[in-house]
Amino acid sequence: MTNENQTNGSVVGTVATVTSVAASSSRSTPAHAMAPAEKPGKFSGIDFKRWQMKMLFYLTTLSLQRFIKEDPPVMAENTPDDERLVVTEAWKHSDFLCKNYILSCLEDGLYNVYSVMETSKALWNALEKKYKTEDAGLKKFVAARFLDFKMIDTRSVITQVQELQVIVHDLLAEGMVINEAFQVAAFIEKLPPLWKDFKNYLKHKRKEMTLEDLIVRLRIEEDNKNAEKKLRGNSTILGANIVEEAPQNKKKEEGFWTKELPKQEEVQG
Repeated sequence: MTNENQTNGSVVGTVATVTSVAASSSRSTPAHAMAPAEKPGKFSGIDFKRWQMKMLFYLTTLSLQRFIKEDPPVMAENTPDDERLVVTEAWKHSDFLCKNYILSCLEDGLYNVYSVMETSKALWNALEKKYKTEDAGLKKFVAARFLDFKMIDTRSVITQVQELQVIVHDLLAEGMVINEAFQVAAFIEKLPPLWKDFKNYLKHKRKEMTLEDLIVRLRIEEDNKNAEKKLRGNSTILGANIVEEAPQNKKKEEGFWTKELPKQEEVQG
């Protein structure tokens, strides 16, 4: 009876230990809850914030995102050695995967620099420390591009509006807040000199426009201006042809009336 009780106690203890290890292992081993997203392009040192956001989403689809903030697990002193080993090795394996997914999205030069990092968290923090500071300078550069942008008359206004939209997108990507009303007012203010009358018309409109409404109006106005320009060009060509033909007709008429007529004696003879 005593031996049987001891045997049962041993089995129960073993089962409890295995269950505990399995639970701990499941916490450390990521579950693939969703299909992996498209792998981000390789980071070359430019536009870190955008790359970082893509990388974070990619790691999230792999259920590895927590390792960029997590330190190695600290086990309680009374944790059995076998459980300690299983949990620690599981965490190291997942962290290794996370770190190398990040490294694989760095260009070769950066890979060589950052591959010495021991954990995903150390790698992520090192990249942030280096490139978030540089992004601050990039914000000033993009803001200067927006402020200095002036449209000119020799190029399509719609083409220049699209270029300005790209700059605004870069500003928003850098975390700078620019509401739509400000964008509309800025786009109107940057219209070229020959659009002065239309600019004043837009500035005095009481009803607020969305950016999309403004672009539609600008497109219509540019189409009208191009049509008028083409019409004036055709009129000039037509007028030039009329002027060119007129002297020739006049010369023919003058030649007819100034032609010397036969003398009367010659006719009578």
